[in-house]
Amino acid sequence: MIDIFVIAIYFSFLVTIGWIFRKFTSSTSDYFRGGGKMLWWMVGSTAFMTQFSAWTFTGGAGKAFIDGWSVAIIFFANSVGYFCNYLFFAAKARQMRVVTPIEGIRYRYGKLNEQVFTWSIMPSSVLEAAVWLNGLAIFVSAVFDIQLSHTIIVTGIIVVMMSVTGGAWAVIASDFMQMVVIMAVSIVCTLVAITKSGGIGPLFDRGLPEMPIAGQGINHGFLFIAWCIAIFVKQFFSTNNMIDSYRYISAKDSVNARRGAILAGILMFCGAFIWFIPSWFVAANYPDTTSWGIPNLGGKITDAAYLIFVRNEMPAGMVGLMMAAVFAATMSSMDSALNRNAGIFIKNFYIRVVKKEKSERELLITSKIATSIFGMLIIGVGIFMSNLRETSLFELMMLVVTLVKLPILIPSLLGFFVKKTPDWAGWGTIVVGAIVSYIVAFIITPEMIERGLNLTEPLTRREFSDLRSVTLGISFHMLITVPFYLISTFFYKGHEGERKIELETFFNNVSTEVVAEYVDENELDNKQRFILGKLIQVVGVAIACLCIVPNLFWGRLVFIIVGFIVILVGTALKLAVSKSNKKRIVT
Repeated sequence: MIDIFVIAIYFSFLVTIGWIFRKFTSSTSDYFRGGGKMLWWMVGSTAFMTQFSAWTFTGGAGKAFIDGWSVAIIFFANSVGYFCNYLFFAAKARQMRVVTPIEGIRYRYGKLNEQVFTWSIMPSSVLEAAVWLNGLAIFVSAVFDIQLSHTIIVTGIIVVMMSVTGGAWAVIASDFMQMVVIMAVSIVCTLVAITKSGGIGPLFDRGLPEMPIAGQGINHGFLFIAWCIAIFVKQFFSTNNMIDSYRYISAKDSVNARRGAILAGILMFCGAFIWFIPSWFVAANYPDTTSWGIPNLGGKITDAAYLIFVRNEMPAGMVGLMMAAVFAATMSSMDSALNRNAGIFIKNFYIRVVKKEKSERELLITSKIATSIFGMLIIGVGIFMSNLRETSLFELMMLVVTLVKLPILIPSLLGFFVKKTPDWAGWGTIVVGAIVSYIVAFIITPEMIERGLNLTEPLTRREFSDLRSVTLGISFHMLITVPFYLISTFFYKGHEGERKIELETFFNNVSTEVVAEYVDENELDNKQRFILGKLIQVVGVAIACLCIVPNLFWGRLVFIIVGFIVILVGTALKLAVSKSNKKRIVT
């Protein structure tokens, strides 16, 4: 009962955020990117949280339970990708000076590509969000023995309500609060796992498989090395491109965009060391999944590894707090997808094709309707995916990103560097990439790979899964799709008229730093700090109050520590307001 109470209270905070930040939204620019006025810590938190969902605590944790450190490679690759954001892409993304990422595509590749990319990226976003929603459903189903489909519907509706109410301001503000709570809870869970194991050494000795880096089911070591290289390439494309620039187009200037990127990179790097330790504790102490008592998950039982740790080893009430954190992680990813898709649909299709002249008020109403429709689509696809009982969430996520999304990301990234390409290079690369992905997904068989690589031992199920979902897809796209884009430069004949102006505008923009008028915007900056700081302090106090739940002393102390960490962050934000005001008075 206490777990349900904790979740209900947390939901009330999320709804409150949407209600409070509705006042920040007066135009479609505010609704979709916060008017381009957000500070680095909000930008960095949403960049971090969009790469982080319930999948981390389900599909990722399940992978760690079985194969040790291999899943952490993905998060290390993410941190490298964010570092590249810091060096180059974050500032360039903000400097496009657009409301939606597809507007950048329009300037770079023209009107036709604007529509091609619009209708290409939205399905992949829906698929990704559906995987995230499934991760959450598995967690909830395991805790409360509720059907996956019911969880998907209820959670999806809550996310839609929050996104519709507050737009980008609510989405990004909630991302920051959720990041604080998730990191605090994760750190404490990791410390408890290490303490109960008698130290990090004994935990690794007992919890990691015989091959701690590669994991189980590997007959050919070179294939695992190839998978690792492919992961870094995949995450580089996933974090550095025009399509995902929505993370940074909301920043108030180039400096805040870059700072947000390095914050996301640091959080992702640290997270790789702390998120999976509880799974290894479970592998050491609860290796028999049949003893977990969760028969309704079928072949996805290992995705509940993190839950088993929290349920069996943490104090009463922590399951509810962890559930709230997992809900939060999924919501942060889903609401970003909803907000981005709605923005793309309104700005790059509805206004361009359906109704070119509408007032901002009418567009806001239409935007909220579009957000709701995309939410229903995600719920429907999520329910369909929940019926794929024997396909792990880890494999589903890799398949979606590598085979569905990567063909779109290639021209989105290379377009920053390669200037002299014909406009058809954009949509042509997507078509070629789609053919490549189809071949990898549906034509290539294990036998074909074994013959092609002249293997003496057959591929294991895991090796073929890794090859199909990551290694082959990345390799073929690098060998076929990327060269296709580069070869298109030989057919470049220049641009004239309006297209020439658009291209010149695009490249001039991305090379020109955005500098905010800090004096004029100081009041809005402090409003962000004060409102979020106060909300986070209240959340911290609420978490600390869970120490009254009947537990042993160490269990009560856990809630006090988590609450203290959260309160500390909220206090730091409010102190920043005072410091800023004093500085302004002195000036």
